[in-house]
Amino acid sequence: MPQSRQESQRKSRAGETAAAKQKQLEAFAQDAQGPLTTSSGVVLPDNHHSLKAGARGPLLAEDFILRDKLAHFEHERIPERVAWARGAGAHGFFELTHSLVDYTHAPVLCEVGARTPVFVRFSNMTGSQGSADTVRDMRGFAVKFYTREGNWDLVGASMPVFFVQDAMKLPDLMHALKAQPHHGMPQASSAHDTFWDFASLMPECTHALMWLMSDRALPRSLRMMDGFGVHTFRLVNAHGVAHFVKFHWKAKLGCHSLAAEEATRIAGEDPDFLRRDLWKTIADGGAAEWDLAVQLIAQDKAAALGMDLLDPTKLIPEEVVAPVVVGRLVLNRNPENFFAEVEQVAFHPGHIVPGIEFTSDPLLQGRLLSYTSSQIARLGGPNHGDLPINRPVCPVHSFQRDGAHRTAISRGSVAYEPNSLESGAEFRVDGGRQGFQSHADEIESPKQRGANASFDDHFSQASLFWASQSPAAKDRIVDAFQRELWRVEVPAIRQRVVDNMAHVDSRLARKVAEPLGIALPDGKAAAGRAGFREARSKPQLESAPSLATERSGGNSIATRRIAVLVAAGVEVGALRVIQHALQEAGASSRLLADRVGTLATASGQQLAVEHTYRCESSVMFDAVIVPGGAASVDALTTCGDAMRFVQEAYRHGKAICVIGEGMRLLAPLGFADAQAAAKVPGLVVGRNDPPNRADMARDFITALAAHRHWLRPGVGATS
Repeated sequence: MPQSRQESQRKSRAGETAAAKQKQLEAFAQDAQGPLTTSSGVVLPDNHHSLKAGARGPLLAEDFILRDKLAHFEHERIPERVAWARGAGAHGFFELTHSLVDYTHAPVLCEVGARTPVFVRFSNMTGSQGSADTVRDMRGFAVKFYTREGNWDLVGASMPVFFVQDAMKLPDLMHALKAQPHHGMPQASSAHDTFWDFASLMPECTHALMWLMSDRALPRSLRMMDGFGVHTFRLVNAHGVAHFVKFHWKAKLGCHSLAAEEATRIAGEDPDFLRRDLWKTIADGGAAEWDLAVQLIAQDKAAALGMDLLDPTKLIPEEVVAPVVVGRLVLNRNPENFFAEVEQVAFHPGHIVPGIEFTSDPLLQGRLLSYTSSQIARLGGPNHGDLPINRPVCPVHSFQRDGAHRTAISRGSVAYEPNSLESGAEFRVDGGRQGFQSHADEIESPKQRGANASFDDHFSQASLFWASQSPAAKDRIVDAFQRELWRVEVPAIRQRVVDNMAHVDSRLARKVAEPLGIALPDGKAAAGRAGFREARSKPQLESAPSLATERSGGNSIATRRIAVLVAAGVEVGALRVIQHALQEAGASSRLLADRVGTLATASGQQLAVEHTYRCESSVMFDAVIVPGGAASVDALTTCGDAMRFVQEAYRHGKAICVIGEGMRLLAPLGFADAQAAAKVPGLVVGRNDPPNRADMARDFITALAAHRHWLRPGVGATS
């Protein structure tokens, strides 16, 4: 898209956001114009003092104003979600760009150009509401479509596969993953004995473990994170013909991650890093965008795929069934009240509309049972659908009455069907062709507990995932396994995990085991479960590029944040050119000095500085620029905070641009001259000369668009 058009659209969105914000402020001001009242509307005479028997006397029991205030305060919290407790959300729309009318009669997927309002909640699976954003975790990606046929909830995750195959094991997984019950630790972490004990005894977890130990578990931004429906669903067209479908959300900015050390640092410096990033992007007039892609499989072709579509621990590689982009998701409005919207929103995989149906996936089927009772318990009753964030935009008519927190005032004298009293004419729902019609599946089988033999292959796709990673990505997976198992205290658990890894790849198992003193598995290593028999599908692919953990977003650097380290005497000629190019590409730069205020440039201009590298770390930025200027560089090289800033950015694989004398900040990294540094991936070395400035800006943007330069020498080193 031409930059002028992109900038025009950005300004348009910013204007719309500003107008919406102004409207919100005006509404708030109007609400706040009146006097302060109790919850029943009685005007408060004093909001600072309770009613007492004299100025120094005890409180009086008749103080209904104090009682009203305290009672509300003491009941403000509702139970947090057992899983997916820590969340962030935003409003927006889904626009269909490619009709699926041949596959479904759901208008939301048939009418090209139609925009359906949505609310999306992102969440961490493991931690409580107070945990940090950037921990290693699977993340929820739940989308509520407010369609004219009713609400459709696509309740997915940031990874395409889950840990267990059957809902019977879901409580066990969460009990093992959560803090250990005897001491309540650790918070928001899988690095402890109970989780790895469970995982080592359940080989079906192996594929999801590979994803959890990969970069996908540490997203740079919620806006740079892909989403998946996980389960196989079914689309049914107007003629009753059904197809299986997998849903994918593909981030427009690409799929990018944090370094493990960086994620840990951010958790301490800004526990709200991901939710703040989403909020600020939208508040500044931007938007978060994804493409919706679908993998469509004819039901009579499913058996030939080589994996069971009803198994949620499996995926369909895009090289086997290519995904088709059918629409776009745009989030462009922040919630007005976090509790009322993000916390009270109730998602349910059973919220579907005609034309979209379930399959017999045993994990999905169990979720259909559990979500209703979970929402009733958490939100205090069966009427949580009346809450504004959950209310459909289409008409709702039912004879459901009463219950806790009933907000709808139902009219009429009858609350049953059929009836003939309300309008004088008979009202009857008799099972005709109108309304939701379930696809006529033929189901004939004996009752039994167990799974199909096709569910027994726990390692083929884990091996495919491993084989599809770059050498640098494999090193980070090994490092993640080592960091997790280092915290496991029971040697037998460590051993079982490594034994299981041997079924994925013997080199993986060996690399993880050796530094931790774990015995290497032999060729007949047990998978840790009595009676377990390894089953493997015939591999269709040796590797699948679509499974690589990094995915480009069209070389966009939009919304990237760049730190510029400066001191008095800085040369700003080349810097101005680079900053202008960054702004045109949608990125932002921030000047950091040793103190806030103004400083003089080499030419005597006054430069305003609003941030300091003494308080802001390199982990909060995507790249670093060190401008030239002898006096400025002299000051930076004598400041430990500034030198550490650059060294950390280098170690985390970020793009770094050094101009002129700024090259001296790379000396501690072993680069004595510009020629040697320029050969290192992601390092841009230039001069202040005007003829070189445009090329330097272009090269830096190219380096920044690559996100991370994992092959750079020393990346990932901790010292």
